[in-house]
Amino acid sequence: MVKTQSVRGTYDLYGILKRKANKVIELASQTVEKYGFEQIETPIFEFTEVFARNLGDTSDVVTKEMYTFQDRGGESLTLRPEGTAGVVRAFVSEGMQQNLPVKLFYHGPMFRYERPQKGRQRQFTQFGVEMLGVSTPQADIEVIAMAYDFLKQLGLENDVVLEINSLGDEESRNVYRAKLVNYLKDHISELSQDSVERLDKNPLRVLDSKEECDKRVVEDAPLYADSLNEESKAFFNEVLKGLDLLQIPYVVNNKLVRGLDYYSHTVFEFVTTKLGAQGTVLAGGRYDGLVAEMGGGDVAGIGWACGVERLSMLFEKDVSLPRPIAVIEVGDEGHNHALQIAYQLRNAGFCVEHSYSGNLKKRMAKANKANAYLAVILGTDELARGHATLKNLDTGEQREVKLEDLLEEIK
Repeated sequence: MVKTQSVRGTYDLYGILKRKANKVIELASQTVEKYGFEQIETPIFEFTEVFARNLGDTSDVVTKEMYTFQDRGGESLTLRPEGTAGVVRAFVSEGMQQNLPVKLFYHGPMFRYERPQKGRQRQFTQFGVEMLGVSTPQADIEVIAMAYDFLKQLGLENDVVLEINSLGDEESRNVYRAKLVNYLKDHISELSQDSVERLDKNPLRVLDSKEECDKRVVEDAPLYADSLNEESKAFFNEVLKGLDLLQIPYVVNNKLVRGLDYYSHTVFEFVTTKLGAQGTVLAGGRYDGLVAEMGGGDVAGIGWACGVERLSMLFEKDVSLPRPIAVIEVGDEGHNHALQIAYQLRNAGFCVEHSYSGNLKKRMAKANKANAYLAVILGTDELARGHATLKNLDTGEQREVKLEDLLEEIK
């Protein structure tokens, strides 16, 4: 017997939930296009090394969550777990370095083998942006402002908080890394096994751990801000000044790091308390070393991404379908007229609900269920005189009109 339920961590998206998801993508696209971003679509799967090499071999995404398989040619391929690595791969392979800056946005399905819970699924839709080729703080300010504008379009500006931090340049990270390792080694017996394994390769990941024991340890860890060199401090201060200038509220969170290895300087998250444990609705940061890691030269990058379904849960604006006009024929004589009228109305831009069977009472009930606001009733007697009945389903008012005048009367 065929299994008819969806695979764990996936679900069928339809009805109002699908309309909300579509609206989130529509508003996001409209917002970022105003900033000069152009859409890109990358393959759903890439060579595994695109993700394994660039997301970091100690990240949870690489070690636990990737859907990786061998194709018939023996190549190791991976369903994309996030969007940035694939976009940067395209930036390099398509030779986009010749036209900097490059501003791209994308949306589509991503895949991660995670424990399903509210706001987190194994297949999910992500919307993201990437700006490549701008190394100054102005890029950070503009990208964050764009995210804030998008969340305002969703009506969520009062439901989210922007948390921001700086990871500094390579020199600053090395200084902080040494301090953090010394601190964590003094508390090694209190750490989770995953965090112990990360100590040598990427101790910053411990700060991002969701394990309660790790959270207790990092509560008193050295502050990242104390290790930033003057250049990194100046860069971060410029970003904060720009946000102040644009009156975008924020909170500096010295414990904030991103879950992937390619971030540097500015990192940020928009968080909410309305989704339980999954509080981050949009997040991103600067990744100045990623393009070089892929062989594309010294090109700066910054971007953000959001989970569409997670934002859809917070989106409360009306996404109802347009109210239709019901075309109802009574008897076989009206069938051809009904087909023609429905076709003409749709070509004129109206939404039309055409009942295909049932008596007048049943067809009117279907029209009301479809929330139609107007009915075109084609009765035998009216058609014999070349007329139809127009009925306002909200007020009950009705009148006869000539068939040749029907479209203009409805308009």
